Amino acid sequence: MEATEHRRLILHDFVTLDDCKELEFIHKSCSTVGYRPNVLSTTLSHLIATNCPNLILPFVPIRERLKEKVEEFFGCEYELCIEFTGLISWLKGASIGWHSDDNKPYLKQRDFTAVCYLNTYGEDFKGGLFHFQDREPETIMPSAGDVAIYTADSCNTHLVDEVTDGERLTLTLWFSRDSNHDEDAKLISLLSQRIMDNSLNMPNLCLPMPASINMYWFSPNQDFDHQSGFNLCCGRMHVLGFDIYVSPASNCLTDCLDALMEPLQVVRGEELFQQEFVNILHALQVLQFYFWKASVFQTSKGKAETGKVVLLSQLKQEEISRLKSLFIRDCQVAQRVFNYETRESDGQHHFDWAIFSAAIAAWEAYTGKLYNELVTSLPYWRTNQSIYTVSFEES
Repeated sequence: MEATEHRRLILHDFVTLDDCKELEFIHKSCSTVGYRPNVLSTTLSHLIATNCPNLILPFVPIRERLKEKVEEFFGCEYELCIEFTGLISWLKGASIGWHSDDNKPYLKQRDFTAVCYLNTYGEDFKGGLFHFQDREPETIMPSAGDVAIYTADSCNTHLVDEVTDGERLTLTLWFSRDSNHDEDAKLISLLSQRIMDNSLNMPNLCLPMPASINMYWFSPNQDFDHQSGFNLCCGRMHVLGFDIYVSPASNCLTDCLDALMEPLQVVRGEELFQQEFVNILHALQVLQFYFWKASVFQTSKGKAETGKVVLLSQLKQEEISRLKSLFIRDCQVAQRVFNYETRESDGQHHFDWAIFSAAIAAWEAYTGKLYNELVTSLPYWRTNQSIYTVSFEES
């Protein structure tokens, strides 16, 4: 721990590597284009809106610990609310010049910032060093699990170097003394409505539903007419070695981007996995879960269950190529943006359809467990108008 009179604090290994990997899984499954060029984000309200409210649970204990640490360090116990919680990744080309977190009138309510680094400089990305304008420590080299906490004022004017390779991932929290900006109250209202809606639609409790397709279109030139760039979900799948296939029954939709909202199948090489996913977000979430958990699944020998995997016909290959050209305008751009992922997947994971089949069941168990915890916790959250870890004794 390093503290200075200039109101900044660096904590090492504050977040466990397991927690870092879990939040990375969530971000790579759910992120959308962010607030500036070459930046992606995953907010808690977005998780609720896309029918992934259960994925809020992994954030809760980290938010609690960070809030307690900020209040303790700055001597303002029980005074703060959390204004914003979000996963932010900076892709190749992203940077930000000198600024302080309160340098715009609509940010005046912000008092403190906490940035949790979820991956490591030099291993997962290049560039992206964090610099304070003056005083010590002047430069932070991001390392998974470390946290930087500082006052959101001109005393902590800072910049971030341009990311030159890979994906720089953080969990960012903003804190305020103004309870009118309390994120928890808004989230609890959204959660209550979502849980009520889900109770009327039991089969789809944990199946994600994509937001507007424009929220997933990434273009280095900020070209939103889809003439360049790629769909984030398809791009992430592509660098992991997968394509999508939409059945001929949905052909009327494949000329428009809404096809990704429809049931589809995943393809690797010349093999088609016959189980259907409800939409692109569902397929991506299961794939990212597989790569997150592959090392802990018991290795299965041989092929997946008979009939689960079939070779592609020529007609299906042509349709897959057509879909790829629609959703990934330039495969080389996707490779450049996510190239660290490509090296990781090629170098560390031997893909196995049998293990992938097991991963689907494991993903369902994981999301179901989180959903049950959410339903148990929500009444206590509503009562206290605060999101916190509900103890076993309370529930």
